[in-house]
Amino acid sequence: MSAFEIFLWGAFPYLALATFVVGLIWRYRTDKFGWTSRSSELYENAILRAGSPMFHFGILMVFGGHFVGLAIPNTWTAAIGISEEAYHLGATVLGTLAAALTIAGIVALIYRRRRNRTVFLATTPTDKVMYVLLALPIALGTWATLQNQVFGAAHGYDYRETISPWLRSVFILQPDIALMQDVPFSFKVHVLSGFLLLMIWPFTRLVHALSAPVGYTTRPYVVYRSREASVTTAPPERGWEPVSTRPRTGSDARSRGA
Repeated sequence: MSAFEIFLWGAFPYLALATFVVGLIWRYRTDKFGWTSRSSELYENAILRAGSPMFHFGILMVFGGHFVGLAIPNTWTAAIGISEEAYHLGATVLGTLAAALTIAGIVALIYRRRRNRTVFLATTPTDKVMYVLLALPIALGTWATLQNQVFGAAHGYDYRETISPWLRSVFILQPDIALMQDVPFSFKVHVLSGFLLLMIWPFTRLVHALSAPVGYTTRPYVVYRSREASVTTAPPERGWEPVSTRPRTGSDARSRGA
């Protein structure tokens, strides 16, 4: 086992996780007002209404599939009666659907950024890096799934025997580097691209995914009041105020004479 492999599978994950956690703390403490997705809906809405739901629903399915496949041991699914063939079939079908939705959504969003000049001008250099590093693990994960699970061996590659226990060993601070030695190259680069995305996450608009509108349901209602006719924010007109032309009464005359 080379020193480079030890770094990739024994040190780089911790470097990525540390950058993720420390970066989030730093971002929240120094840039609370920038903790947002910086919506560009006002600039263009038609493509956004189609691409954004596809991407978000697809990526949620991807995260759910990764959690089941990586965090839950195969012995647990077998204990509740899910066979390896049934798991593989379900993961392949649902994974392909999730990948299709996610790819269609992100392609639409990137096309929108390039096609609409106003949206493109509102795209920062950090946004461009984010889109590249977001699309990379999606593309590599699709490639790994198609190569090994769809068009590969009859039962596909069982990543729950290698990648999953390796990842769990990383989280318990006892990385079993040997588990990653014989993993297919397509899965290896997919895993590395995922950790790379995790590293840049705190410094991009992706931080909005970690915010939940918990206080929205308990906040007080917004009260709208009509403005009085005599109250205005318009600047006063220049010149003299008009003189009243009403008839002069006797009391007025007496007061003027006094």
